[in-house]
Amino acid sequence: MGLPTTPGVYINEIDGFSSSVVAVQTAVPVFIGYTEYAQNGNQNLTNVPMPISSMAEFQMYFADPSKSTNGAPQPQFTYVSKSTATPPYQAPASSPRFNLYYGMQMFFNNGGGNCYILSIGSYANAIANPPSAEDYAQVFSVLEQFAEPTMLVMPDAMLLDAADWVQISQEALMHCNKMQSRITIFDVQNGYYPPNMTSTDPIQGADGKSGFYALNGLGEDFNKYGAAYYPWINTNVVSKNQVDFTWFTDASLGQLQSDLQAEAPTLFTDQNKLQAYNLILNGVAPGQTPTAVKSTHQTVYNVSPLYQQTINNLLTSVNLMPPAAAMAGVYTRIDNTFGVFQAPANTTIINAVSPAVTLSDSQQGALNVPLNGLAVNAIRTFPNYGLLVWGARTMAGNSDDWRYISVRRTMIMLEQSIKYAMQSYVFQANDSVTWVAVAATINNFLNLQWKAGALVGSKPAEAYSVAVGLGQTMTGQDILDGVMNVVVKVAVVRPAEFIVLTFQQQMQTS
Repeated sequence: MGLPTTPGVYINEIDGFSSSVVAVQTAVPVFIGYTEYAQNGNQNLTNVPMPISSMAEFQMYFADPSKSTNGAPQPQFTYVSKSTATPPYQAPASSPRFNLYYGMQMFFNNGGGNCYILSIGSYANAIANPPSAEDYAQVFSVLEQFAEPTMLVMPDAMLLDAADWVQISQEALMHCNKMQSRITIFDVQNGYYPPNMTSTDPIQGADGKSGFYALNGLGEDFNKYGAAYYPWINTNVVSKNQVDFTWFTDASLGQLQSDLQAEAPTLFTDQNKLQAYNLILNGVAPGQTPTAVKSTHQTVYNVSPLYQQTINNLLTSVNLMPPAAAMAGVYTRIDNTFGVFQAPANTTIINAVSPAVTLSDSQQGALNVPLNGLAVNAIRTFPNYGLLVWGARTMAGNSDDWRYISVRRTMIMLEQSIKYAMQSYVFQANDSVTWVAVAATINNFLNLQWKAGALVGSKPAEAYSVAVGLGQTMTGQDILDGVMNVVVKVAVVRPAEFIVLTFQQQMQTS
């Protein structure tokens, strides 16, 4: 306020407190994959990150309004007589198994909220032109323009061949390292096979030449920004009343019909009923109307044990899903319930029935603490507890700094929150007044985080420290160069991954 010229009483307000730091959101995933449709009015949403907060909004933008599918894909599996494979039936390249839609259901069912969808193309385009690394060409440069996402999830990367999957996964890690504000949650390619050290071992044993590629193929660069989960999970997202024989390829329906006709004589002793049933089986063929399909399906299902087993096998195949999208929902649920500093482990996955592979303690030990540090978090079942996420490590398991997911994500939250708050001090005078204000702002924020449980220490001085000033963090040359150096040290809470109980007998004394 300038010097008054008119006599009177004047008010001069002075701020008594420094500006505050607002914690950034910690659980905003961006899901990258194929959708049925991608349109917002006249805007094409292909390669455009679109924020949504519910499955209804997903269907609003990514479900074709001219169809009744609500955006869901309908893969067609190849029927195999008496299949003993895992999964029982596979979807051929001509009708790939798209994972994004069902992954979104798992995300929201597990506590997910705000997120982004980045459609890299339609189902039809992906069928006409098999998925490749080229489909992801614009993804990471586009995402550099969006500051809000904190997680990358790529469910449909499971459709890529081995070399393309490695390329895209490495690009995702490099992107996260460049942004320093997000991590990638990885699915393990072919994660329904056991870790048995054979050529199909999805963790250790493959070289990509046979269509498989071990997770180790990613290398060790920027792994502190990645977390991987294994095995895939058997879910109940798709129900029995949603599937029928039209979920099989036209080419394999003839084999199903033949097997059902071979079973028919064991079901009917009356020749008239047998003939009538065989006529019904003629409807198990391509090109039937929806009404005819429903009638034939229900009639055959009611009388045929073979068809009942076939539909159960189909459900098993359809509901076998990679877990990363569900884990993004688990992260959100844990963040909202406890805080980002809580490890997203020792909790269940809603809609998950069982892991596709049953792991022993020794098998998980090789996943959790491998020699190269490329840790993989296990999903396991335990008596009396059911299915649990039983791992909390990043893929930088040999790093004392970045071994745990909760530490990595907590540090991202602290760094980004303070970074955005410091924007208001850019071009301020680089003097002691500004230094004191900066230190007070950061100290107040870290004190709140300490009280919330994100930082460990019996008193604030043990949990964090902030240093800024000439002679502490800066030289005279730094000030001449317009540089303000602020050093923040924090003691982040780490999970108790191993609890060791020691028991010893003592001598009787009475």
